Parts: sequence; structure tokens; C-alpha cells
Amino acid sequence: MKKINLLVLRAFAGPLVLTFLIALFVLLMQFLWKYIDDLVGKGLDWIIIFKLMAYVTITLVPLALPLAILLSSIMTFGNLAEHFELTACKSAGMSLQKIMRPLIICTILISMLAFVFSNYFLPIANLKMNALLYDVRQQKPALYIKEGVFYNGIDGYSIKIGAKDKDGKTIRNITIYDHTLGRGNTKVVLAESGSMVMSQDERYLILTLIKGSSYEERPGEQGRNNYPLMRTEFDEQVVRFDLSSFKLTRTNEQLFKDNFQMLNLDQLEHAADSLERKIADKRIEAERRISMNYNLVDSVKKPDQNNYDLNAQIGDQEILLFFPDHRRNMILNSALFNARNMKSIVNDNAEDIAHKSKNLAKHRIEWHRKFTLSFACLILFFIGAPLGAIIKKGGLGMPVVISVLLFVIYHVISISAEKFAREGVMEPFNAMWLSSAILLPVGIFLTAKATTDSSIFDKDAYLRVLKKITGRLKK
Repeated sequence: MKKINLLVLRAFAGPLVLTFLIALFVLLMQFLWKYIDDLVGKGLDWIIIFKLMAYVTITLVPLALPLAILLSSIMTFGNLAEHFELTACKSAGMSLQKIMRPLIICTILISMLAFVFSNYFLPIANLKMNALLYDVRQQKPALYIKEGVFYNGIDGYSIKIGAKDKDGKTIRNITIYDHTLGRGNTKVVLAESGSMVMSQDERYLILTLIKGSSYEERPGEQGRNNYPLMRTEFDEQVVRFDLSSFKLTRTNEQLFKDNFQMLNLDQLEHAADSLERKIADKRIEAERRISMNYNLVDSVKKPDQNNYDLNAQIGDQEILLFFPDHRRNMILNSALFNARNMKSIVNDNAEDIAHKSKNLAKHRIEWHRKFTLSFACLILFFIGAPLGAIIKKGGLGMPVVISVLLFVIYHVISISAEKFAREGVMEPFNAMWLSSAILLPVGIFLTAKATTDSSIFDKDAYLRVLKKITGRLKK
């Protein structure tokens, strides 16, 4: 019995690790394809890129792990069934549940580790990844001055180089506009040739200009509109450009720590309770402000006529007939002002409450996500294992197609339901557990069919049933 358990565990471990790494690689390539424009051409250090890829890889585990469990379970039991090892075990008196028992225990342990990972490690990885990704996206492109094109990447300067020699340092026909004074194109430097090098610490770009001229408009005397022009010719001039803005500056990670993706269960619960209290306080405040401004009738003095109907409705235009002519415009303006004021109060509070409600839904969604990841691993295993025993095909052919199809269905349902929850169409609990509730009966059904050696994927069985039906129709 122990040998069979070890055999099944070894058959499951290899495909699990392999498919998990493949899924992570595919998802990582998808991330790179999405953010390739923000990463390329900025001269990032390889350590920064390695850190970003490591953080991204950690955040992709919740997507890769369920897919890996589904695919590896199909492959494992497909291989065992294809090589008649399942048949040998069943002929020895073992049921499918006994054969699956070591993998069930293994999957439960993986699910528990997945919960610990999503609650303690994933928020930290999300925090570091988003902070680093924000800094990378804000980073300026690397310094690259092309021939014949003005380069405006250095703050306060516009540089144009007519030609660049093969050595990459010697440059010709140089034009530099200096805007550092904030008065427009008041200073320009022209040079026939020169050299362009970086300082040893790569903090400055050093241009050595040969045989050129400098033109500068100086501000005139106070109260006058004249701008004297100063022209200077030089044989050699050295210009230094500060490149400190091209270095990656790290943002304080504490600025991102309150985001719902960076919180664990306790923090999410505390943040959700705070949002609920804020929403309740906002509604009470809105009701109080509306009641204070709802003085449309009370602010108007009652007329002196004895036939005034106190029960007359505000919308009835005949009520104005009970007031003198000189007061009707005042009453209408007062009513219009109060109506607009109340409308503004209602709209502002409704927008604020809607924003807080969406933020609350995001926190509730993230709270349930901590549990749905672990539960998804169990459900997809109970779908994949009996499915592999039924189709009796191993390898990376049919199992990959079926597992990817099932995972796409699971993922589409999850994403759609989560979007409905964010928009307030569904409750976060119903949305986050919808995909699991749909696939759980599928797993139970497939496990029952695999236990009884059902041929639900045997085309010959369906052909036999079809022949019987057509035969009865002919009779």
C-alpha cells in the first residue's frame, strides 16, 4: 500500500512542478508584453529588473497554482490509466478513492500553504511590486541623442547634433538652447565640433565644444522694454549637464500600504469596518444637512387671508395667489435656491457614498479571495483527477487542451463575477464563490463517474446509443 502511495505521489510531483513553472513563465511573458514599453530604453540596472520579475512572479502564483494542479492531476491519472496501472490497482481491490487518497492529502496541504501564502506573503509582494513598477514607469528613458533631431530629455535644455563620428564621442554642428532661466529661447550656443563623454560616476554629461559662439539676450534696465544681445566667441568651452534625474528614484512604500491588495485578513477586516462606519456617518450627515435645508415652506411667512389652506401642496401654483404680488418673486427665488442647494447636497453625498461603497466592495472581494484560492485548488483537483482516469490519456496533448479549457471557464466566471461585485451588481460573497459553486458539482459528478468506470468520453458508447435510436426509428 505504501509503495502504491509513493508511486502516485511521484507521478504527481513531476507534472505539478513542471506545469507550475510553465504556467508562471507564460504569465510572466504576458506581464512583460503588457509593460514592455515601460521597461525598454530606460537603462535600468539588471538588479532592478530581476527584483521586479521576482515580485511579479510571486504575485502570479494565485493564477498559476490552480492551473498547475488541474493539469498535473489530469496528466497523472491519465498516464496511470493509459498504462493500465489504474486497472491493476482496481483489480487488486483498491477503489479510485483509495488511489486518490495520498494526492487528496497532498492537495489539502498545498491549499493550506496557498492560504498562508495569500494572507502573509502575497500582500508584501504586491506592495513591493507596485511600488517598484510605479518608479520604473516614472523613470525617464535613457540618454540617447540622435543626429539631426532636437533632444529635450535634459531638463532646461534642447540639444541638436548634426553628425556623430563612429567613435561615438566626436560630434559636429552642435546647437544648444538654454531654457534654465525660464525666459524662453534667450540663450543659444553654436559650435562646429566637440566631444561628448560621461563623467566617471555617470552623473554628468560633459560636452567639450570647439570653435563656437554663444548668443544671449540680457534683461534691460528696469522699466524699459529693450533686451541687449551679448555675443561671445570661444575656441573651447566645457558644458556640464546634470543627469541625476535619469537615475531611478525609489518612492516610499508606505504610500501604497493602505491599498486593498497590500493587506492581510485582519487588516482587510479593520479597513472594511472603518469604511462601513464612514458610509453610515456620511448618510447621517447627508440626512441632517437635507433636513436643515428643507425649509421651503417654513421660511415663508403665512399670509393674512383666513381662507389659506394649510394642507395645500407646494407643487400647486394656486398657493402663490394667497401672497401679495411683491412677495411672489421672492418666494419663487427662495424655493429655487433651496431646491438647487438640496440637489447639490444629494449629488455630492451620493457620489461620495458610491465611491466609498466601491472601495468597500474591493476590500470584501480581496478578503474572500484569500479563501477562494485554496478552495479552487481542491475543486480543480477533484475535476482533474477523475477526468484523467476517464479520458485515459497522459502527456501534454489532450490533458493540456482540456485543462486550459476548464481553467479558462473558471477564470472567466471569476473575473466576470468580480467585476459585477465591484460595480455593486452582486454581493462580494456571491461573486467570489460563484465559480467554485458552479465547478463543485462538476467535480462531484466526474468523481462519481470515474468511480463507476463510466465511459462518458468514449465515442463508441455514444455511437452505440445512436445506432439503437436510429434502429428504433427505422422500425
